[in-house]
Amino acid sequence: MATKTAIVFAGGGSLGAVQVGMLRALVEADVRFDFVVGASVGAINGAYFAARPDAEGVEALAGFWRGLSKADIFPLSWLDTCRGLIKRRGHLLQPAALHRLLGHALPIHRIEDAVLPLHIVTTDLLSGAETVLSSGELKQALLASAAIPLVFPCVQIAERFLVDGGVASNTPISTAVGLGATNVVVIPTGVSCALTQPPRGLVALALHTVNLMSMRQLVSDIEHFRTLTSLHIVPPLCPVDVSVFNFAQTESLLQRAYKQTLWWLDGGGLERTKVPGALTIHSHAHDRE
Repeated sequence: MATKTAIVFAGGGSLGAVQVGMLRALVEADVRFDFVVGASVGAINGAYFAARPDAEGVEALAGFWRGLSKADIFPLSWLDTCRGLIKRRGHLLQPAALHRLLGHALPIHRIEDAVLPLHIVTTDLLSGAETVLSSGELKQALLASAAIPLVFPCVQIAERFLVDGGVASNTPISTAVGLGATNVVVIPTGVSCALTQPPRGLVALALHTVNLMSMRQLVSDIEHFRTLTSLHIVPPLCPVDVSVFNFAQTESLLQRAYKQTLWWLDGGGLERTKVPGALTIHSHAHDRE
């Protein structure tokens, strides 16, 4: 049976910058992929890579990340939030800023226009089922995959009400396997393992908590699927002292991930299937003593 390699992008807020550094190293090493699967912010990175799966495309994606600020995605407005609470609308933020950002940044308009087959993971809000979008308008699919419950509104596509893909599967290894992948390369975002205080604010704390849950789920999925397929996990950064809500350290995250991934590749990373130590539960409390 011919090998079919998938690259799987996890979610993780501002830590999505890490994936760009990982991609740069993988592309430089001429690692080839047959299709792309992504959830949440990983769906955005995955879509860009599927549309331009080469060094120039990765550099353009890096430029996109370097220009991002928190306000571009999470435009906090106390007036709007209070209005939403009064009207019981069910979400804290409007997606208009992210909608505009994606409209300007995306190199393609429809999922099926990507160079590599692209599969965007969302969650059916009514049933909780993982819902994979492999065709249709790209911007709407990405808004759905990144629609963090309570933070952003759900997105209706056809008859389905869809929210963040991370609810069903933040790192959708199962989706890749179900689509026929015999070889899976996962690029996680990791966790903010070196914070000294919990993130402040409802949105920041919600994102942090969801990311912790997602990375725990990833570890379980790795243990399950590595006996069913050839599974390789690019190790995330550690330590990380920036929250998933903070976009101020994009360049540092990108460069660190690039150098670490080169080292991982040189050390035979694509031949190993173990859970990276950075994904296991650990603490950096002793580092601050």
